[in-house]
Amino acid sequence: MLPAWLWNGANDGFGHLKQQGQGAKKFATAGKSYGNRSERWLWTFEATGTRHGKFCDCGRKLWKAKQTTGCLHGSGTGGTIALDIWSNRDEKQGQEAVTRSGIMRIGVQTKNVVYDDRPEDGFRRLKQAGFSCADFSLNGYLTNISLYQGERNAFFDKSVQELEQYFAPHKLGAAKAAIEINQMHMPYPNYVPGGTRELNAYLREVVAPKSLQVCAYFGCPHIVVHGFKLARFLGSEEEEWSVMEQFLDFLAPMAKEMGITICIENLYESTGGHIVEGPCCDAGKAAERIDRMNDKYHAEVLGFCFDTGHANLVGLDFESFLTILGPRLKVLHIHDNDGVADLHQIPFTFARSRENKASTDWAGFVRGLRGSGFGGTLSFETAPVLTAFPEEMKDEVLAFLAGIGNHFLREIQH
Repeated sequence: MLPAWLWNGANDGFGHLKQQGQGAKKFATAGKSYGNRSERWLWTFEATGTRHGKFCDCGRKLWKAKQTTGCLHGSGTGGTIALDIWSNRDEKQGQEAVTRSGIMRIGVQTKNVVYDDRPEDGFRRLKQAGFSCADFSLNGYLTNISLYQGERNAFFDKSVQELEQYFAPHKLGAAKAAIEINQMHMPYPNYVPGGTRELNAYLREVVAPKSLQVCAYFGCPHIVVHGFKLARFLGSEEEEWSVMEQFLDFLAPMAKEMGITICIENLYESTGGHIVEGPCCDAGKAAERIDRMNDKYHAEVLGFCFDTGHANLVGLDFESFLTILGPRLKVLHIHDNDGVADLHQIPFTFARSRENKASTDWAGFVRGLRGSGFGGTLSFETAPVLTAFPEEMKDEVLAFLAGIGNHFLREIQH
C-alpha cells in the first residue's frame, strides 16, 4: 500500500506536508525554500524526486527530501491535494498508482503559439485552451533543414548566461500561466552524415550541452534527442547505436547532475523513396540499452519518447512496443498521418478506408499506455496543424486538441 500524503498550503506557497491519518509532520516549507519570497503557488504540478532526493515543482527546487529515494506526484486546483510517494525501486507500481488516481496531464508544443516577442501571451493561450504542460520547441532555434544543408545560425554561440537571459521572459510567462515545461526537444540532427567535422563538433560540444543548460534553466525534467541515422553508412544498427551511445555517455554526467532524463525517440528513415525503420524502433533493444545506461550512472539519465506518427509510418505494434517499454517511457509525441508522410496532424484525422477505420492504431495506443503504467503527460506534437487552419481559429484548434487529450485520458483510466 502506497502511503498517501497531503499538501496543506495557502496560495502564497507556505505550508507543509502532512501524512494522511496522522498528525502534522513537517517535511519542508515552500516559504523557507523560496527564501520567504511571496511568489504564488502553482497549483497544477507534478513534483518528481530524483535519486538524490531533490524535489521540484514546475522546475523550481522547493524541497529537500528526508530520504534518498522516492517520487512525488500530484495535481489539483486548490485546497488539499492528494499525493502518492513511492520508492524508485517500485517505480512501475508508482506510475500505475498515478495513472489510476487521474493525475496524468495534457501538453502541446510551444511552436506556432509561444513567440519570442510576447511569450507570456502564448502560454496564457495554452492554459485557456485546456493545457497544463508544454513541450518547449528548442529545436526551432536551430532547424534541421539548415543543418542538413550544412548551415547553422549563431543562436547557440550565446553564453549560457545570455541564453538564460534570452529565455527569462519565456520562463516567467510559463510560470504566470501555470504551464509546466515538462519536456523539450534538442535541436536535431545531433550528427549530420556527410557534414563537416567542424559542424558535427559544434553540435556535440556546443549545442547539446547548452541545450541541457537551457533545459535545466526551465526546470524541465526531460529532453528529447534524435538518434544518429548511420546504419546504412556503418553497416548495421548495432554499430549505429555504438556511436550514439558515445554521444549519450558524453552528456550523461551533466544530465545526472541536473536531474534531467535524456529521451531517445523512435524514428524513421527515408531510403530509395521508401520509409523504413530508423533508430530506436526495437522496443526490446531500447529497454535493454536504457537499463544498461541507467545502471551505469546510477540515475535515470536515459528514457524513451514514443512518437505515434513515426510508429505509424513504419508499422510498429503500438500496444506491444509501449508495454515492453514499461516505466522507461517518459514522454510522448502524439500526432497523426496517412501512413505515407510525416504530417504531424490531429489524431483521428486519417482513415484507411471509406469505412473510416483510423490510419493510426489509437486503441492500441491507449492499451499500450495503460499496460505500461504511464503516468506522465499526453503531449501533442502537432505544430503544423496551427498553420493549416486560419489564424482566427487557432484557439478553437488548440481547445480541440486538448479535448482529444481528455478523451485519451478517459480511455486510459477506463
